[in-house]
Amino acid sequence: MSVLVTGGAGYIGSHMVLELLDAGEKVVVIDNLSTGYHWAVAPGADLVVADIADTDVVRQTIRDHDVNAIIHFAGSIVVPESVADPLGYYLNNTVKSRGLIAAAVECGVKNFIFSSTAAVYGNPKENPVTETAELAPMSPYGSSKLMTEIMLTDTSRAHDFRFVALRYFNVAGADYKGRSGQSTPKATHLIKVACETAVGKRGQMEVFGTDYPTSDGTCIRDYIQVNDLAAAHRAALKYLRSGGASEIFNCGYSKGYSVHEVIAAVKRASGNDFKVVLSPRRAGDPAAIVAASSKVRDALGWTPQHDNLDEIVLQALNWERGVDRLKASAT
Repeated sequence: MSVLVTGGAGYIGSHMVLELLDAGEKVVVIDNLSTGYHWAVAPGADLVVADIADTDVVRQTIRDHDVNAIIHFAGSIVVPESVADPLGYYLNNTVKSRGLIAAAVECGVKNFIFSSTAAVYGNPKENPVTETAELAPMSPYGSSKLMTEIMLTDTSRAHDFRFVALRYFNVAGADYKGRSGQSTPKATHLIKVACETAVGKRGQMEVFGTDYPTSDGTCIRDYIQVNDLAAAHRAALKYLRSGGASEIFNCGYSKGYSVHEVIAAVKRASGNDFKVVLSPRRAGDPAAIVAASSKVRDALGWTPQHDNLDEIVLQALNWERGVDRLKASAT
C-alpha cells in the first residue's frame, strides 16, 4: 500500500515525502512540475509527472500503486495573484480538487488529508484564532480553499470517506537535515524573499503596508517550520488510519511576529543590512493572524520540535546559500 502525495515536488510536498519515507511508507507523487522540481522528490518515491486534472492518470496511479491515503498539496498559493486571477485559482484549487476527491471515492481511498489555509479566516476578530471562528476569506485564494473544505465535509457525509483538513499559518524554513527547502520560482513568502535579498539574489525587498493596527504597523503572522508541519500531516494520517472522524485543525505555534521583526531576524542571521523598501498594502492581507493550536496538539498528539524563529531563519538562509549548487548537480 502507498500514500499518494499531490504536489510532492513542491516546497511543503517535498518535505512531506521525506517525512513519509523516513517513517517507512511507500510514496507516489503526482506533480505537473509547474512550480516544483523533479530533483526535489526524494529517492525512494515514485514520481508521476501529470496534472491532477487528468483524472484518468490519477485513477490509474491509485490502482497501480495500491494507494490507501491521499495527501493533497497541489494548487496555487499566492494571495495577490489570486485577487488578480480569481478564475485561475478556482480552477486550480477548487475544480481540480473536486476531481481528485471524486477519483478517491471511485477508487475506494478512504483517508484524505487536505492542505488548507488560515486565509479561510480572513481578518479574524480575535487572536489566537480557533477553528470555530467565523470564516470570512479576504481573497479568492482563501475562498477556493474553503470551498474544498466544504466539498470534503459533504463527501465524508455521503461516502465511506474521512478527511483531515490542516489550516496552515505561515510555513517557513527548510528541512533540518538540509535535504529540501523552498525553491518556488518568484516566491512571495516573507522569509524566503528576505533570505534571497540577504544572499544577494534580490537587490532589495518590499514591506507591504506599515499602517496596520499592530505594534509596529506591519502585518503579524504565525510562522510554522516545515518539518513540524509535515509531522502534523503524518500524525493526521495515523489518526485517520486509527478510525478518527473527519476533522479540521489549525497548524501554527500560537505566537506571532511582525514583518519588521522577521526582517530583523534575517539581518541578524545573515550579517547583511540589506535594503528594504516600504510600499502600500496589498489586497487580501489581514493585519494579524495567529493560530490557536491546542486542538491539533491534543487530538493528534502533535508536539513541535522547531518552534524558534531564529532557527527557522537560519535553515532558510542555509538552504538559499546552497540551493543553486543542488539544482546544478541535478541537471
